[in-house]
Amino acid sequence: MNDQEKEPRKAPEPSGVDLARQALAAAREQARARGNAVSGKKRQPHPGLRSGARADGRDPMPLMAALDRLRTERGWEMPMAVAGVMERWPQIVGPEIAAHCEPERYEDRELVVRCDSSAWAAQLKLLAPQLVARLNADLGQGTVRLIKVQGPGGRPKQYGPWRTPGSTGPGDTYG
Repeated sequence: MNDQEKEPRKAPEPSGVDLARQALAAAREQARARGNAVSGKKRQPHPGLRSGARADGRDPMPLMAALDRLRTERGWEMPMAVAGVMERWPQIVGPEIAAHCEPERYEDRELVVRCDSSAWAAQLKLLAPQLVARLNADLGQGTVRLIKVQGPGGRPKQYGPWRTPGSTGPGDTYG
């Protein structure tokens, strides 16, 4: 045998194109190992952070739509509806009743109304079931369950540094 046959033939050194193919194959293998198969698709680095052609919750919207959305998300629908009743009281009950009776507060689905005379208080007590039905039709069923009617009341007692509870004034302390 001659010397050339004894020595194994060496493969030719890879050229630039062959090196590039080997590097690409190695990169694809590493990507498959990581679970990111390289295909023609681009992967979004942060899904949901880019705006697309379709509408989503981050798009600009009219002010009233934004306020309605905020009211719904926060659960302010009933308190805002009741505040609207306080403002629209004359339209709901009529100008004659509104001239003599006004709502004071709303608590636990009960509307407290104060009248300027006992006659109007009695009249409003008779009309209370109809008013509850009208308010529930306007606000939603079950919003108002009862209307408490109060008659006229005097000035609230004001206790100060010179008054004691139950006194008629500073004169009875002189003896």
